[in-house]
Amino acid sequence: MFTADLCFLTIPEASRLLKSKRLSSLELTKAVLVRAKATQPKTNAFTAILEESALAEARRADRAIAQGRYKGPLHGIPISIKDIFDMKGLITSCGSAVLHDNVAKADSTAVARLRDAGAVIIGKNNMTEFAVDMPSPVFGPAHNPWNYDYLAGISSSGSGASLVVGAGFASMGTDTGGSIRLPATFCGCTGIKPTYGRVSRYGVFPLAWTLDHAGPLARTVEDAAITLQAIAGYDANDPTTADVPVPSYTRDLRKGVRGLRIGVPKEHFFEGLNPEVEAHVRQAIERLRKLGARVQSVSVPNATKSMLAMSSIIRVEQAAAHEQLLRTRLHLYGGTLGDRLVAASLRPAVDYIKAQRIRMLIVQDFHAAFEKVDVIATPTMPILPFKISEQKPGGAGQGATMSNFTAPFDLTGSPAISIPCGFSASGLPIGLQLIGKPFAEATVLRTAYAYEQSTDWHTRRPPL
Repeated sequence: MFTADLCFLTIPEASRLLKSKRLSSLELTKAVLVRAKATQPKTNAFTAILEESALAEARRADRAIAQGRYKGPLHGIPISIKDIFDMKGLITSCGSAVLHDNVAKADSTAVARLRDAGAVIIGKNNMTEFAVDMPSPVFGPAHNPWNYDYLAGISSSGSGASLVVGAGFASMGTDTGGSIRLPATFCGCTGIKPTYGRVSRYGVFPLAWTLDHAGPLARTVEDAAITLQAIAGYDANDPTTADVPVPSYTRDLRKGVRGLRIGVPKEHFFEGLNPEVEAHVRQAIERLRKLGARVQSVSVPNATKSMLAMSSIIRVEQAAAHEQLLRTRLHLYGGTLGDRLVAASLRPAVDYIKAQRIRMLIVQDFHAAFEKVDVIATPTMPILPFKISEQKPGGAGQGATMSNFTAPFDLTGSPAISIPCGFSASGLPIGLQLIGKPFAEATVLRTAYAYEQSTDWHTRRPPL
């Protein structure tokens, strides 16, 4: 099998070969490292490629499998980690010079659980500075593999870019306003933001405590489900995690959508859309209907206020997270970020409280909607991916509309997935977003899988 073919196996395909010893983790990891190094000059998807440690981890995986100590579908599988998660002995830079000396003393819980599952970590992924809106001033932007002049997304951008070029089978990302789902859309892969509290954020540098989520990106829905399975669950080190049983995320993947109720919002989510985005998303919803789902309208009138609430909450909470750094390292922030954080720290408390009250109205709207439906379907993003040169500080320009459809579900904490549902005439990916009830990730994944398997969008590769 050619190196490139190995890199584009699914996790179940690769794990079957590893378990049967027809393929070694060392062979697979070497293939992925070759791919990562070859594509890095074009995508800039990594802040560090961990070749030496990855090969050592692969050899350990091979020894364990040979001794009959197979751990499961991630054992020996090469993955990557966004550079916002702590990995013991490595710098967690968050894409910023501010944290140039921030050496992690221990693994984050997500990384520790992935290691426990036997995954091989091949590198740390590039990201926007502190997961906000502008490229890292240290590492530069991650480039979209479908067009290198274009952005690979906000925040978890390197994660999305690395996956679609075959430089890893999954990647850990974070999502505060859409930062798992937006790179998935920009790059044409899958990204799931679990329910708030489903995945530990211990050892993850915070952006906004009441909005931050951690979750995986992958090339397919099943790969994302397998990765989520390894990291989900209560963690005593993170008091925001929920002590709620974690079901099997793969058991019901193939049950289909017949009889599932899918809601299409009347308000907000189909306003101001790029025509190509709207056409592909509506075709995707129609495809779900033909697969047996019952499609109906739902009303979520307060969703139109999502960005108003989000802008106040995220900025104030981020300013609080950066309070000490702003006092001592303001000069090391890139662009205008430091000044914007200082300004955010001066916002009146009453504005923050008002934003939280608006948030509760949005939560109530979706709670009522989910009494009538099982899943809600929307575009992931109202616009097409855009050029790196068009990215503006503070989310101005095109960036202002990027997270309009993702942010509501960081506010509600609902599980939400983005999967590819088409390409524009210019060859840029378009995403379908599916949202579920709290802790109903299995239903969201099942719905996404049914759509994915009825199309071939997830099989397409960028012309490298």
